[in-house]
This record gives sequence, C-alpha cells and structure tokens, in this order.
Amino acid sequence: MDFLILIAMLIFPAIAQMFVSSSYGTYKNIENEKKLSGFEVARKILDQNGLEEVYIVETKGNLTDHYDPKRKVVRLSYDVFHGNSIASLAIAAHECGHAIQDKIGYTYLRIRSFLFPAVHFATAFSYFVILLGLFLESMQMIWLGICLVGTGLLFQLVTLPVELNASRRAKNAIADLHLANEEEQLGVSKMLTAAASTYLAGVLTSALEILRLVLLFGNRED
Repeated sequence: MDFLILIAMLIFPAIAQMFVSSSYGTYKNIENEKKLSGFEVARKILDQNGLEEVYIVETKGNLTDHYDPKRKVVRLSYDVFHGNSIASLAIAAHECGHAIQDKIGYTYLRIRSFLFPAVHFATAFSYFVILLGLFLESMQMIWLGICLVGTGLLFQLVTLPVELNASRRAKNAIADLHLANEEEQLGVSKMLTAAASTYLAGVLTSALEILRLVLLFGNRED
C-alpha cells in the first residue's frame, strides 16, 4: 500500500507538469492576433479595473510570474513580459486576476495570506517533530508532526479556489476588453486549465502523503 501511495505521489505532479509544459510549449509559439505583449495585456486589465497604481515589472526565471500583494506589483517573467504569444496573454491576465482579488478583498486570498506565515513555519518543522517523536518514542509527538504536515494540505485547499477564481477573472477580462478572438480564448482557457492542474495535483499529493504517514504510524501504534 505504501509503495502504491508513493508511486501516485510521483505520478500526479508529473502528469500535471507535462500538461503545463505541453500547453505552454504550444501557445508560447503562437502570436495573439493583436500582437499585444504580456505587459500591455496586464496594463490594460489593471487600468480597466481601477488598478492604475499597480506596477508591472520584469522578473527573472521561467514561469516565475506572480502578483506581490505587499508591494502591489505584478511580476512577469521575461518571455511573458515581452512576448506577444497566447501564453503570455493568458499568464499576464491570470496574475492581474490576483491583483483584482486583492483590491476587492477576495475571501480565500485573505485567508491564504493570513495562513501563510504559520503554515510556512509548521511545515518547515513538521518532519523534525516526527523524527524527534521517533527518537523519544512519543506517539503524541509523532501525531503532532503529522498534524503540522496537514497544515500544508489546508493551505493548498485554500489556494485552489484562489487560483481558479483568478483564472476566471482573467478569462472574463480578456473577453470584456476584446483582447483575443474566439480561437485565442480557447487557447487561453487550455493554458489556465493546465496551470490549475498543478494545484490540484498538489492537493492530491499532500493528501496522499498524510494518508501514508497515518497508515505508517497507525500500524506502529497498533
């Protein structure tokens, strides 16, 4: 059983990553009809939603795009910032979706921001607590460690609706501003669906990891 869980934990993220890589690889090579760069797309969406004060800057790396709620900045990777592909359009619009969430105080985004510091601390020490519990032969400490691992799953469960909602806002903004034709909107949808699959895979993988730990130490307790 443990072996099957480990295999599933490897397969789910791998499939999701293949889905993302395939979609990105396809649509980063197809220019959008209006030849809008990711920067231009982001600027149009932000301005349309009263977010003129939000800056758009270039960041290093590949697919490192994100919205920084503390500094009110949309950070786009080089290819997205400068590129005029359908992929650039989709990714830039998605990050603007997070900026819109921040503006309106989207509930799940606020919960995620609130949870992040505690979850980061808890997951960092979770396996240390489990190992310490093994060393001290303390099942209470082991279960505490498993609960700390579980905070990561909680965070991912909150993150999933945040990402899905940002994608929905992205697609609506693209349609409202007529930034893409119908065929391009289909490509945008495929791109954002692929991205969402990575978050779903993260939820499943975390759930399986907790199940593995529960089965492992539950048997030990028996």
